[in-house]
Amino acid sequence: QLQLVESGGGLVQPGGSLRLSCAASGFALEYYAIGWFRQAPGKEREGVSCMKMSNGRTNYAHSVKGRFTISRDNAKNTVSLQMNSLKPEDTGVYYCAASTTLCGGASLYDYWGQGTQVTVSS
Repeated sequence: QLQLVESGGGLVQPGGSLRLSCAASGFALEYYAIGWFRQAPGKEREGVSCMKMSNGRTNYAHSVKGRFTISRDNAKNTVSLQMNSLKPEDTGVYYCAASTTLCGGASLYDYWGQGTQVTVSS
């Protein structure tokens, strides 16, 4: 059974850091494009970052570029999102997702995790 599980969310002060992890079972993430998305209450789900298959090129939303870093650990079959210099507007539920095709909008992703809450607040 294909499964993605996010972890690492929590409450952090503005300017702080969190590292989210997405663990896969049932398939090898290295052969998928992996995206991170987030959704705040009342807002649309938005793409945060994506890494192409085989540790390829990465994409970042303008709002997080320079602060967030996506990475793979193929040995552990995980993908991480290092989140630095966090801002209140980064608050939301963060999801990892796997695409059998390419990075893009949410409709391109076949498998999704359950989400992990990130709250940036003083």
